[in-house]
Amino acid sequence: MKTRWEILVVDDEEVMRESLAAWLREDGYSADTAASGREAINKARQKEYAMYFVDLKMPGGIDGIETMMEIHRLQPDASIIIITAYATVDTAITAMKEGAQEYIVKPCNLEEISLLVNRIIGVKNLQRENALLKKKLNRRYSLQDIISKNPRMQEIFRLIKEIASLKSTVLIQGESGTGKELIARAIHYTGERATKPFVGVSCAALAETLLESELFGHEKGSFTGAVAQKKGKFELAGGGTIFLDEIGDIPAKLQLDLLRVLQERSFYRVGGTEEIRVDVRVIAATNVNLQEAVREGVFREDLYYRLNVISIRIPPLRERLEDVPLLAHHFLEQLSLQLGKKVEHISEAALRLLMNHSWPGNVRELENVIERALVTCRDSLLSEDDFQFLAHELEGKKVLQESPVLTLRELEKQAIEVALRRTQGNMKEAAAVLGIDRSTLYEKIKKYEIAR
Repeated sequence: MKTRWEILVVDDEEVMRESLAAWLREDGYSADTAASGREAINKARQKEYAMYFVDLKMPGGIDGIETMMEIHRLQPDASIIIITAYATVDTAITAMKEGAQEYIVKPCNLEEISLLVNRIIGVKNLQRENALLKKKLNRRYSLQDIISKNPRMQEIFRLIKEIASLKSTVLIQGESGTGKELIARAIHYTGERATKPFVGVSCAALAETLLESELFGHEKGSFTGAVAQKKGKFELAGGGTIFLDEIGDIPAKLQLDLLRVLQERSFYRVGGTEEIRVDVRVIAATNVNLQEAVREGVFREDLYYRLNVISIRIPPLRERLEDVPLLAHHFLEQLSLQLGKKVEHISEAALRLLMNHSWPGNVRELENVIERALVTCRDSLLSEDDFQFLAHELEGKKVLQESPVLTLRELEKQAIEVALRRTQGNMKEAAAVLGIDRSTLYEKIKKYEIAR
C-alpha cells in the first residue's frame, strides 16, 4: 500500500529535498517537493498528502512552524515531521506542542527515516481499516446498504420489513451476483433475531457426506477422521437464521433430511441417536430454476413447497440499469477508502459505458469492474479510459456476434472462453452465464482443449 500514500518534502536546499524525495521514492512511496513554506501550502490546497517533511528555517517570510500550522488547518490528519540543522530544546518543544509528529536533526539518517515513515504509515493503515470497519458495521445490515431505486427492488425492501420478524421460511431466487446473501442478511438483521447468529453454508461447496456433517454435525467416531463431536450449522444457528446458499445443488438424500428438519424442527447428528430440536429460521437461495428442477425430477416437490413459503425473486442488473450509476458510486466510495485511493467521481462518458454493458455477472461483476478501474486509475476521476478493458470486451462480443465466417464449433468455443475469463475460471458461474450445467461445461472444455 506504500504507493498509495503521498509525501511532500519541504526544504529550501535543493540537494536536501531532492535527495530525501528520491530516497522515499526508492522505498516505494510517491514523493513531491516544495522549495518554500508558501509553495508547500499551495500544494496542500491542491492535493492531500499523508505526510510532510518540513524544514524549520526557510526564507520567504514563513518558517517551518508556521507552514506546519497552516497545513494542519487544511489537512488535520496529515503527519508532519520537522527537520532542522539548528536543534535546541526550545525549538523541539515548540514544534511538538504545535503538532509535529517527529523532530529530526540534520544531517538526516536515511535508514532511520525509512523506519519512521514505515511506522507512521503502518498506523495510518490501521486507522483507515478501522474507519472502513466502522462504516461497514454502521451500514452493513441495514436496508440502506442494499442500494436501488428500481420499483421491483423497492417492493423487495418493503417485503423484507414485513417478513423480518416472522419465522416463515424464505426462498430467494436470482442469478449469480445479484446479492442473494445480502437480502438474506437484511431479513435477519432487520428482524427480532438480529442479536442471534446468522450462519451461512454453501450447499454446492462440499461433497454429500461432508455437507451432511456440516449441516447436522457428527458424533465422535461416526466416520474416519471424526475424532471429536462436532455441532452442525443448524445447531450453531440456534435462535437465529441459517442461510442455505445454492440450495438447488443439494444432493437427493440431504433433500429428504432437510425436509424433515423443516417439518419437525429436529434432526440427528451423523452417527448420533439423540434427537436435537432447534429454533432456527431457514432462508434458502438459488440461481437454479427450482420449478424446472422439480419437473425434471432432480429436486423434491415437497421440499420445494416447504422452502417456497415466502418467495423473493431478485431481478438481474440488466433489468434495472437505473441502479448502475447508484451502485457504481457506492462501490467507488467503499473501494477507494479500502484501496487507499482518493478517487471521488466517475465521468459521464464512463457511466454511459457502464450503462451499455449487459452485466451477466450482475452486481458482483460491477463491483469487480469498479475495483479494477480504481487499481489502475491515475487521477481523482474514473474516466472512460479507465474502463477500456470493458469496452474491449464489448467490442470482442460484438465481433463474436457479427462474424459470418465462424463455425458453430468455433462460436461455442469462444463463448466458453469469454465466460471463463469473465468469471475468472469459476466453473459454476461460467456454466450459469452459458445456460448449461457444470458437467456439460467440463465436457466441452475437454472437447475443445480450453485452458482454464
